[in-house]
Amino acid sequence: MLLLLWMISATVHTCPKICHCMDRHGMVVQCISRNLEIIPSNLPKDTVVLLLSSNRIRHIPKEAFADLHRLRELDLSYNALESMEVGAFQGISDSLRTLDLSNNHLRSLPRDTFGELRARVRLFRNPWHCECSLQEVLRELRLDPETANKVSCYTSVREEYVGQPVIHVLDSGINFCNFHHKTTDVAMFVAMFCWFSMVTAYIVYYIRHNQEDARRHLEYLKSLPSTSHVSKDYDTASSVF
Repeated sequence: MLLLLWMISATVHTCPKICHCMDRHGMVVQCISRNLEIIPSNLPKDTVVLLLSSNRIRHIPKEAFADLHRLRELDLSYNALESMEVGAFQGISDSLRTLDLSNNHLRSLPRDTFGELRARVRLFRNPWHCECSLQEVLRELRLDPETANKVSCYTSVREEYVGQPVIHVLDSGINFCNFHHKTTDVAMFVAMFCWFSMVTAYIVYYIRHNQEDARRHLEYLKSLPSTSHVSKDYDTASSVF
């Protein structure tokens, strides 16, 4: 029994060799500036604070923290994050209170990336592209009030919003999703117009080609000796003989 309890305890408190773990009223796992490119494996299951800032992590896979049911603070700032899968924070949506994704390379996120996350999220200093999917993501999040105004449009479907805080743009009544639908409608109209133009051009070409063939055929027929002329020549030859 003691051996079993020891094995369970050892499993819970296993610390990745590249990180530093401290038990301060809850496990704090510090993996700052370790040149990490992926989330460390074998993190202690009783981790409360996980510090992964200043690394080279580019992608967060689905259920990356699913075993850390006690996790309250997650710092992923100053990485190279470009993408996160839907369900990346599955398993910690109830426990997590602070999520720092600032100072990364995030441009857009799938709508259900965060699920039902209740944490306050920091998203500033990312090259966000302001369009429909970002608007839908922000509707589901609780942005950190101290940094919400720093989340700006690095690029946008509307050039006039570049450089402006996303919150201010959305508060002004702009709906990127409506604009997205209008843009899609225009694209479909242009595609249909191009298709119609191609069909029309083909029909015109087909008619002109047939007219040209008909003209050539008519000229060919005209170039043939007529029947009456052949008959006269034949009668003349017969009378001579």
